[in-house]
Amino acid sequence: MAIAQVGAIPPITTSMLVVFGIVLLTLILFVTELLPIDVTAILVMVLLMFLKPWTQVSVSEGISGFSNTATVAVLAMLILSTGISKTGLVQIIGRKMADFAGNNPTKQLIATIGVTGPVSGFINNTPVVAILVPVISDLAHEGNTSPSKLLIPLSYASMFGGMLTLIGTSTNLLASSVSDRLIGRSFSMFTFTGLGVIVLVTGSVYLMTIGHRLIPERVPAREDYIEEYDLQGYVFEVIVRDESAIVGKTVQSAIDESQFDADIVQFIRDDEQFFEGIASKRIQPGDILTVRTDRETLDVLRKQEGLSLVGTQHSDSELEPDEGETQTLVEIVIQSGSSLLGETIATSSFRERYDASVLAFRSGGKTIRSRLNNIGLQVGDTLLVQAPKDSIDRLSRNPEFIVAHESESPDYRTEKIPWALGIIIGVVGLVGIPWEMLANITGVQVFAGVEFSIVQTALAGVVLMVVADVIKPGEIYEGVDWSVILLLAGVIPLGVALEQTGAANLLGSVVAATAGFLPLIGVLWVFYIATGLITSIISNNASVVLMIPVAIETAKDIGANPFAFVLAVTFAASTAFITPVGYQTNLFVYGPGGYKFTDYTRVGAPLQLLLSVVTVLGIAVIWGVGAPA
Repeated sequence: MAIAQVGAIPPITTSMLVVFGIVLLTLILFVTELLPIDVTAILVMVLLMFLKPWTQVSVSEGISGFSNTATVAVLAMLILSTGISKTGLVQIIGRKMADFAGNNPTKQLIATIGVTGPVSGFINNTPVVAILVPVISDLAHEGNTSPSKLLIPLSYASMFGGMLTLIGTSTNLLASSVSDRLIGRSFSMFTFTGLGVIVLVTGSVYLMTIGHRLIPERVPAREDYIEEYDLQGYVFEVIVRDESAIVGKTVQSAIDESQFDADIVQFIRDDEQFFEGIASKRIQPGDILTVRTDRETLDVLRKQEGLSLVGTQHSDSELEPDEGETQTLVEIVIQSGSSLLGETIATSSFRERYDASVLAFRSGGKTIRSRLNNIGLQVGDTLLVQAPKDSIDRLSRNPEFIVAHESESPDYRTEKIPWALGIIIGVVGLVGIPWEMLANITGVQVFAGVEFSIVQTALAGVVLMVVADVIKPGEIYEGVDWSVILLLAGVIPLGVALEQTGAANLLGSVVAATAGFLPLIGVLWVFYIATGLITSIISNNASVVLMIPVAIETAKDIGANPFAFVLAVTFAASTAFITPVGYQTNLFVYGPGGYKFTDYTRVGAPLQLLLSVVTVLGIAVIWGVGAPA
């Protein structure tokens, strides 16, 4: 292949330096999370508008992200996904999957990938994973398989599936909007479905063979949280002596939590266990208290408060009520947009708000068993809580959490499944039908010139779901991850600044220099790899906004097909496998799977490399790398 002639690198201007400074600040804040990711996006928007003489972003352009078609489409699709989840359709499919898989690990993996991938092509893949985490966790435990073996495949399969259609992930919608603005070519509903199928099949085969062997069994197959979280030395039983200083006090006030890192999670009186609503109960001599604390603090409490040690908790059964039918220990995962983000267990009044005691939690791959009240909560943190059944059911219905155990009495609107399916089919079908071709085939000219955008059909679908009572009006707002919406609205103007100041052109010219020693397809591969690495440390939507303008300018400089470069960036941004922070679905399975940060790299790096070759070759064959004649 001939080497392209590369143009001269344009001079650096003050405007470029200012925009590069904002980009650098954005990257630092995204990586360090000094501010929530959505707040960082709004800060970027504000800086771009205040520094208009250099950024060339007016107020109207600065807030244009709120009215951008991608933002509105993502908003509508999140609401539609909520409507689907309210019907219980995905959960029902999950149960059918469990029936098929049984105790066979291979069938369990096939079922996990086979359901998650296709479903994620038509329902936003993030809520699909949120819905299926408890289903897959229960499937694993009931089938005597470690959940760790299935939860990374769940996340990865959702990313494969997200690349089947335009609506599979918010990144696709944003990339389509940016591409339309810069080169006048957007994605149709099924523009890249063929390549998406190739990616899905290739990725699935990898997970079924090599990937499955690389995934460690971090969580025991048998569901025993005391063992899993190594809580034997952190949960103790003590008996209240007659002379104890806490006799007559309420459970809530018995231990000064400002002085001691300890709390009472349940107690036994006259052979009866109490764990529900115990905060106001008064302690009596002879009560056996279950206390969460460390050994050193326990020793101080025993001497100061007049308590005698009975023993430690060795298994879940000792913390469960005597009836054995009600599960009281569950894991909950903090979702994006939760009001608990940035709060601690203490400042959020978690126990009082949710009638649940936190025994331990996982954050950043570490298990934390002491000083729980002092650590700020982040997206993906997994809390091990003890709570009564009705509290667990309330937590499972709360959009701020993913409860890694399926509720026994879900309140699904199964009678609305036909309505929900019909609406989704209509939303997808009206956009996907080639109306012009239909007019030519049928001779019905009324079809000529008909064209629907995803914004039109998705918003119409929202209205129909409310009218059909698939989703209640108040649930519209609950089902939207507003942090994603604010992120989109905030970073879209950054792409405008990169383009208007010539910063994207400068970066494109620098990258285009690689065409001096690489063929066009090699430069395309470089963009795929670069985007994948950037997405691994910042938001996938932010990486699309930053990389697509540069990719397009590079393609123009080296005489390549700009659309091919847009597709490479889009696929790379939506398939971030090598870290848990690059994609929300990875964070959702991080805690329940008990994974370490390096597990994603070990499993995801070979997959990322494999798909980089498959995707780039697929783009070259289907769309061509050279500039269209």
